[in-house]
Amino acid sequence: VIQAVFFGICVLTDLSSLLTKGNDSQEQERQLKKLISLRDWMMAVLAFPIGVFVVTMFWSIYIYDRELVYPKLLDNFIPAWLNHGMHTTVLPFILIEMRTTHHQYPSRSCGLAAVCTFAVGYILWMCWIHHVTGVWVYPLLEHLSPGVKVIFFAAVTVIINVFYLMGEVLNSYIWDTQK
Repeated sequence: VIQAVFFGICVLTDLSSLLTKGNDSQEQERQLKKLISLRDWMMAVLAFPIGVFVVTMFWSIYIYDRELVYPKLLDNFIPAWLNHGMHTTVLPFILIEMRTTHHQYPSRSCGLAAVCTFAVGYILWMCWIHHVTGVWVYPLLEHLSPGVKVIFFAAVTVIINVFYLMGEVLNSYIWDTQK
């Protein structure tokens, strides 16, 4: 969902940019700048770190033991192409986006705070789902003791923050005007 919303905003930004070219409306220019800021923020805080995390985490666990993250039973309901759409194509598309469009990253402290807020919110959502249904969203969590879950959730949050920093560095490397 994050990727779909992000790329939808990218298309909207590109269309708005094309439609306002040559137009002297300061209001349209101001609205376009807001849209570009939203696109850049979503890329930095959500699309890149969460996208890279999903691909690396999903396929690492899948290779180790697919039943922990994507039970074979799901093959009856979710075709392989859709599985790859959710867990594979995210990475090449986000890298292409990073290479073709310069994104302005927020300050490091604001970016990391936003990434942590999202991670904690998602973890709380997973715990709420478990509380209400008695089932963990990801089968892996059923195999972890409560103490290990806390360590796992903390490690996941740290990893997502590392991916945020990696995105910031990669964006700077690609778009460094000093080169």
